[in-house]
Amino acid sequence: MSDVALKISHVQKEYKSGTKALQGLDFEVRRGEFFALLGPNGSGKTTLINIIAGPTKITEGSVKIFGLDIAEHREETKRLIGVVPQEISFDSFFTVNETMKIRSGYYGIRNNQEHIDEILEKLNLHEKKHANTRALSGGMKRRLLVAQALVHKPKLLILDEPTAGVDVELRHNLWKYMKELNEGGLTVLLTTHYLEEAENLCERIAIINKGKLAALDTTANLTANNKLEDVFIDLTYNSNV
Repeated sequence: MSDVALKISHVQKEYKSGTKALQGLDFEVRRGEFFALLGPNGSGKTTLINIIAGPTKITEGSVKIFGLDIAEHREETKRLIGVVPQEISFDSFFTVNETMKIRSGYYGIRNNQEHIDEILEKLNLHEKKHANTRALSGGMKRRLLVAQALVHKPKLLILDEPTAGVDVELRHNLWKYMKELNEGGLTVLLTTHYLEEAENLCERIAIINKGKLAALDTTANLTANNKLEDVFIDLTYNSNV
């Protein structure tokens, strides 16, 4: 398996309206890395996540997951990634355990209860195993999103604003679990608006703005002399004026 978990090559995305969401984006995430993707609203982060996950098609360029082009190997690459989306959406008729079993079936996995129980235990959801999803708190629903993304044992986990709107305690608990998964060999791509989150978790950080790469370096280099904060604030300000 390739040492490069995710390779974004000259990726462009132009919508029918003429909007250019991505403009020749290039970067790669190494296998086993905890990598942050930052950018102000409208920078192209969500478009890129949707391209990797499958719903959105690129206009030009290529995306490879562990050496496999997503356009040529859609089924294989789909099994290699797990995505934790921003939006919380569950079928309210099912319990937590049923939701996990249904997601397992989506990947063609049977007899997955042992792994499901392990994930639910790690995310402090085991006591809610037979609770209906509509009865869960917002924080529990956020944890269930993470659980769903892990049910098929992906090699690359994509976290799209995973701690948005959650309390500090839950945020730190999720950080701890994500670190454990990464230390166990899981490659993680994180998008976040919390600079502290990126600084605490990630080895390297890429910043995109208006569909282009604005910065890419190690976390240590970008955080030296408040450089990361200055760049991010400047991009956010200039994107809103």
